[in-house]
Amino acid sequence: MQLTVNMLIQFVSKDGTPDLIERALWIDEHHKQVVTIEIQGRTSLPKFRDAGGILTLLSLGQACVLSDDPMKRVISEDALTENERVMRDKAWEIVQVIAGAENLPNLFYPRHRAEAIKKASEVFGVSDKTILKYLRRFWQRGQHKNALLPDYKSGALNRRSNSIGKKRGRPRKFADIVGHGVNVDEETKRVFRVALNRFYYGQGLSLVRSYELMRREYYSVEGRGDEGTEKKELKSSAKTPTLGQFKYYFYKERDWKREVSARQGKKNYLQSHRPLVGDGTSQAFGPGSIFQIDATIADVYLVSRYNRNWVIGRPVVYGIVDTFSRMVCGLYVGLEGPSWIGAMMALANTVQNKVEFCKEYGIEIAEEDFPVHHLPEALLADQGEISSRLAEPMIKNLNIKVMTTPSYRPELKSIVERFFKILNGYVKPILPGGIQPDFRERGSHDYRLDATLDLYQFTQIMIRAVLHHNSTWMNSYQRDPLMIEDGVEPIPLKLWNWGIKNRAGKLRSIPEDLMRLHLMPTSTANITARGIRFKGMFFSSEKALRERWFEKARNDGRSVKVTVSYDPRNLNYIYIPRDDGKGFDKCYLLDHQARYRDKTMEEIEHLFEQEKFDQKANQDKVLQRKVDLLSEIDDIIRDAKRMTKLEKATGESKRKRVKDIRINRHLEKALNRQNDAFELEKRQPVETNEGQVIQLNPTTDDELNPELSLLRKKQRERFGDDE
Repeated sequence: MQLTVNMLIQFVSKDGTPDLIERALWIDEHHKQVVTIEIQGRTSLPKFRDAGGILTLLSLGQACVLSDDPMKRVISEDALTENERVMRDKAWEIVQVIAGAENLPNLFYPRHRAEAIKKASEVFGVSDKTILKYLRRFWQRGQHKNALLPDYKSGALNRRSNSIGKKRGRPRKFADIVGHGVNVDEETKRVFRVALNRFYYGQGLSLVRSYELMRREYYSVEGRGDEGTEKKELKSSAKTPTLGQFKYYFYKERDWKREVSARQGKKNYLQSHRPLVGDGTSQAFGPGSIFQIDATIADVYLVSRYNRNWVIGRPVVYGIVDTFSRMVCGLYVGLEGPSWIGAMMALANTVQNKVEFCKEYGIEIAEEDFPVHHLPEALLADQGEISSRLAEPMIKNLNIKVMTTPSYRPELKSIVERFFKILNGYVKPILPGGIQPDFRERGSHDYRLDATLDLYQFTQIMIRAVLHHNSTWMNSYQRDPLMIEDGVEPIPLKLWNWGIKNRAGKLRSIPEDLMRLHLMPTSTANITARGIRFKGMFFSSEKALRERWFEKARNDGRSVKVTVSYDPRNLNYIYIPRDDGKGFDKCYLLDHQARYRDKTMEEIEHLFEQEKFDQKANQDKVLQRKVDLLSEIDDIIRDAKRMTKLEKATGESKRKRVKDIRINRHLEKALNRQNDAFELEKRQPVETNEGQVIQLNPTTDDELNPELSLLRKKQRERFGDDE
């Protein structure tokens, strides 16, 4: 190691702790002797040292070279006051005469130094003590002109004024009445810090209110009121810091991060007050490295395509933007969301052929105008639908890395947020039904009544705006050296094409149907004898019928589970992904399940919930009807027992009662047949005024039915009944 002038060397004490720091002021031409001075001593003077000894200490680790100079001061010339410049220049003039190269190394010897100082004192009219102070400051602080600046530099950061002595600052008006006031010493600053932490940061109070409470808590004495109650009496203004001193300390020591975080929340600081450093483009290596996705509610009201008098509200716009090129890669305009369904539609659009997509809306473009139909390597989104479990099939099957930003941190996906702002700037001012700043203010125009566009037309406008954006110069885009070398213009389409050529490898292609399959949410269905049961509905498929799934389920007595994908907006079909991941089997809703056809998942779930509700609501009524039925049955049984008991023959054996069941049944059957037989134009008996009943059909039953007469005769004989 070689010693150099102005090198700082820190020596180590015997116990291993850092000790004095010395600066090398002069080195002889043979590098044998070194003159050093201790940089932090108030009375330090130069001394001669052996250069070899210092090098030995450095090699043994008993000394080290400091790279950071604790005495350095980087001060702009414009920041100096006129007084400071005058004092520095005067000191510099004296030091140049004394400490010039022609006077070294003699100046480092005490006798020669004393003579030089004395001569300079006579020439410049400055005391010997002041000149020695100039020399010490010059040597200790790096031997340059600004080392001679006075220590009390006005406005310097970290300045600590001496609070001993008379009151500093502008004298008070009416000081004889209100007093001269107090200086702000370290104890006063401690009180200021405590009061600010407690009242301003902790309770969110204003500075004035915090000052008032500080005086009440820390500049008061306990006293007694007129009725003997305790109260606090404020000290006089002469013994108390002023509001101005309190504010001065606050603004001098103000910490914006702490203030906003404590009073408005850390999320508010991170979103609106943090320093804006860095560039989002640096996260992406090339096209497809990172796509950013987000949704916004457009600032325009639309009308229905079925009846243009119906205002249907504001549409949802999903955008997917490539981080590297700012190219819009996916778009969805509709009424879904913000939700997974809306995000699903936008993600599906990323792999869709954009020529066909634009053609659906009557816009003719060439492939090179919108050459995006790829999957990204990673997807950046907020803590919303992309972080839900509905996105798991996409992550697992498509191998897309999902990165989410913290809540209330939209600036972390600033590129897609900026796209929405630009998009609004393109179209909002000219759209009928667009929301203006005075919307819903009292007396303002109701812009909903101006709604003119329908969803199809608004989508056309969004596609036009995206095509315009993809071909527009971006002033804020920071091109890297290779882009500048190749002369690539900061236009999304050209950046995309340049990235495909020079930084490809991140983009992937996939068939649209397969992409939709992996985007759809998945669930579990059961194969039963009645069909594939999913969400209470039954489906079938060609494969299930061909392989006889339902017969196997009925005969095996087991329910086999399968994973299915479905679109919650239409459950006419569900899809069973194949094991190889290259296709799917389409399942159809069975005919007897027609009540679920063309219904959304929400509508079907609502139907099930309504049926459960109705069942629960009628549960008490059904039970009451059962109780009433049992009561009626009990009444009939009670009457039957009473009648049987009255007519039951005493002493009759059990065998005798059951012996003639067949004859009794035959007799009962004959009687029932006569009673149940059809008779057309049957006449009822006529009652006379005297109350006599005239039988219109005098023929007896026995005459019409001899068999019945014979059975009755045998019955009477059995029971010993003689007529």
